[in-house]
Amino acid sequence: MKGMAGLRWVLVGVLLVGGCAAPPPQSSAPVAETQTEAQERPLVLTTFTVLADMAQQVAGDRLRVESLIKPGAEVHGYEFTPSDLVRGQQAALILENGLGLERWGDRFYNSLPNVPRVTLTAGVVPMPITADAYRGKPNPHAWMSPQNALIYIENIRKAFTELDPAGAATYAANAAAYKAAIQALDQQLRQALAVLPANQRYIVTCEGAFSYLARDYELQEVYLWPVNADQQGTPQQMAQAIATVRAQKIPAVFCESTVNPAPQQQVARESGATFAGIFYVDSLSPPGGNAPTYLELLRYNIDTLLNGLTGKNTP
Repeated sequence: MKGMAGLRWVLVGVLLVGGCAAPPPQSSAPVAETQTEAQERPLVLTTFTVLADMAQQVAGDRLRVESLIKPGAEVHGYEFTPSDLVRGQQAALILENGLGLERWGDRFYNSLPNVPRVTLTAGVVPMPITADAYRGKPNPHAWMSPQNALIYIENIRKAFTELDPAGAATYAANAAAYKAAIQALDQQLRQALAVLPANQRYIVTCEGAFSYLARDYELQEVYLWPVNADQQGTPQQMAQAIATVRAQKIPAVFCESTVNPAPQQQVARESGATFAGIFYVDSLSPPGGNAPTYLELLRYNIDTLLNGLTGKNTP
């Protein structure tokens, strides 16, 4: 497909522009800073890695940002530990997603009554889940829409300004630069996806975590289960997905990094589609992986989707 060969390099260029305006977490602290000096900065604890990366871009070197949940872990049903509560007690602020993502959240926060908390989806118009036991509840994966991500960033800026008024100008400048990088990448992704014909504008995943992204980019979403839960990949869910993939002649299906891909691999075998790769949604990859930042998560997912739908992925 024309223009597809250079997609990765075009998007990397956008990331580099964003990186110059908003330094990545590993370079945000001064080189000469000692470990003691770093520990003296107020601790902002986020519930999972995507939020930590967003927050770090706004915080710069004024705050210490950490994710409660490590890369690769599943966020919905996370079981927090006593050491997590210790970290929470040390935090000056906790940033959560909300919309029901952190099902364990109330139990965690009830043990930390004196630690302020900010919900980053405040102001987001939620999309309802339309299937299974979660029908009617808000889909929590709002960050998968770059337009929603701008709301997250503004909420982070406000929270940091309230926590540290002396850093208001720094937070405003960092937030503006990061928003510009997100908007630039958003436009690149829209242009890349625009070349897909109608019969290829499908995103078939394990979890229904792409509703916001599918809405923004005019894709049709198909999934096995709406939200990661104890029961997932049931025979009924798989049969429905197989029937849809066959009927629509969808060439490729995908799964996410934090769940078992075996059910979707079976869908691929029985429908004749290709299992074309893994997406990152509820977690970033470790440093050096495919999606160590939010911007790279978006880029990698769309790159993987396009390669799978156009036959460029190797099974």
